[in-house]
Amino acid sequence: MNNAVMTRASCLALMLALAGCATGPGGGSIYVPVGGEDRSEAPEPPRASGSEQDAEPRVWRKSEQPEVREPEPPATRSPSYRETGDELPAAAVSLIRDADQRLKQGDSNGAIARLERAQRIAPRSAEVYFKLAEAYVAGDNLGAAEQFTLKGLSLAGNDTRMQRSGWLLLADIRRARGNVAGADQAETRAQAL
Repeated sequence: MNNAVMTRASCLALMLALAGCATGPGGGSIYVPVGGEDRSEAPEPPRASGSEQDAEPRVWRKSEQPEVREPEPPATRSPSYRETGDELPAAAVSLIRDADQRLKQGDSNGAIARLERAQRIAPRSAEVYFKLAEAYVAGDNLGAAEQFTLKGLSLAGNDTRMQRSGWLLLADIRRARGNVAGADQAETRAQAL
């Protein structure tokens, strides 16, 4: 019995403590009395002091609207694509050489690991993406190889040598995947350069 009384007393104390914390904005209660007064009207929000309190809201009429000027375009706009890919830092060049050696030895997974590191060093270099595509071809993952080739083409800019090699690589990958029409399209793009 003593234990039950203690449990009820502690529950009552907890409920009273929580009830004391339950206040709404402005210190009023958040509880709605059952069958009591109707609180359908929202209380007025606090008003600002000073001249803002007495001022009426400003309504802009067509004749009074402030003139909005369009920003002037820059005198020379640069193209949204890059002219050339990033130059390769020495660390990336070293990783690419190491990856080439691993590909010659038949270690496509090791080559991919090295090329992914090179990609983190030079993320905007088309050459790294083309090398990654070659490594994925060696690992027989033609879907990833095609995606890396397309990414490399998007970064090749105006470098026609890089674009031509990318389009030819894409043609080979598409042909290996059985996409003859796509391969022909890529070869036509390469010949047009």
